[in-house]
Amino acid sequence: MPALVLLGAQWGDEGKGKATDILGDRVDYVVRYQGGNNAGHTVVIGDQKYALHLLPSGILSPNVVPVIGNGVVIDPSVLLEEIRGLNERGIDTSKLKISTNAHLITPYHRTIDKVTERFLGNSKIGTTGRGIGPAYADKINRIGIRVQDLFDPSILRQKIEGALRDKNQVLIKVFNRKGIEVEDVLNEYLGYAEILRPYVCDTVLLLDQALKAGKNVLLEGSQGTLLDVDHGTYPFVTSSNPTAGGASTGSGIGPTKITRAIGIVKAYTTRVGSGPFPTELFDEDGEKLRSIGGEVGVTTGRARRCGWYDAPIARYAVRVNGLTDFFLTKLDVLTGWEQIPVCVAYEIDGKRVEELPSSQSDFHHAKPIYEYLPGWTEDISGARKIEDLPANARAYVKFLEEISGAPMSAIGVGPGRDETIVVTDLI
Repeated sequence: MPALVLLGAQWGDEGKGKATDILGDRVDYVVRYQGGNNAGHTVVIGDQKYALHLLPSGILSPNVVPVIGNGVVIDPSVLLEEIRGLNERGIDTSKLKISTNAHLITPYHRTIDKVTERFLGNSKIGTTGRGIGPAYADKINRIGIRVQDLFDPSILRQKIEGALRDKNQVLIKVFNRKGIEVEDVLNEYLGYAEILRPYVCDTVLLLDQALKAGKNVLLEGSQGTLLDVDHGTYPFVTSSNPTAGGASTGSGIGPTKITRAIGIVKAYTTRVGSGPFPTELFDEDGEKLRSIGGEVGVTTGRARRCGWYDAPIARYAVRVNGLTDFFLTKLDVLTGWEQIPVCVAYEIDGKRVEELPSSQSDFHHAKPIYEYLPGWTEDISGARKIEDLPANARAYVKFLEEISGAPMSAIGVGPGRDETIVVTDLI
């Protein structure tokens, strides 16, 4: 069977957890392929709400094998706390598989992340301070610690000593901070080895065998397209590739085995952290979107910046990910507006620009050009077919589809698992 990718089409927080959970009952494996505990998914099942940070959303489906792929950076303390929390709520986590090649976040990564961000002052990027960037930097610099290193104390010691040799110099001499002791890190991380051992395996082989056996594999990205380190609003991005290309490198599944790419897109736009945001609202509409939409980061608790739907961003997501479908979320949040603006293009230096500019400077100065659609006041949370939506809500969805470049194959009309309109089957 082919694999499919599910990813964020904006700046993250689009509702990927709900989409993955809906598909979870129909897939055999759900694979998290990048990022760390700097992002989160909220999944609502009945009256229960689950906040996931490192674990794939498929962990909540009893018949799914959840996989943390090689492209993820793992903070073991966070992962084990998340596992314990789910176990206490009656969720079985025993099927979890973790790649031997996934890299680990350590205390020195977290420390460097925090002191560096403070040092940047007004030029700060908006990092979560959880060590994700420094862990990926060590990975690229070939001094990172992988999950498999936990099971070889000699190698683990060598790697920690090598990393701290330079990092302690920076902490002490540049940031005037106390150095980190090798033994403290070593003892903590050796303690994780036996706890994690039952979960660890060659996930690349596991997934290849699953596909050959006719199993369905869903690849789940964290963050979103515009936070991609290569294709996002650099430098205000994450340190990995949430885009579809990252699904291959972060899981070990070759691109020819991926036949569908689904982009999760909100009916409006949000982002967390610094960086350009053409449709951002600083008025009552922005506060209303934030309040009704519950726009607070699952992992960080930070309030999200809110703005209207941005079609050039959606088209860009289609282009760089090869999106075959959109899953439109939070349409219900827009209920009650007399008219709803949609950004269809930008004005940059007095000129109309239809597509996302490649120049970061141009994007910083982009002003949205809006078209206005009539709103609706009817409660849409009970809609289960497109025909159940009010005429103006249907027209809004149709308009977004026409200007975004891919069909709206599913529509979220509420936070619950069942509050979804499936227009076209996604599997």
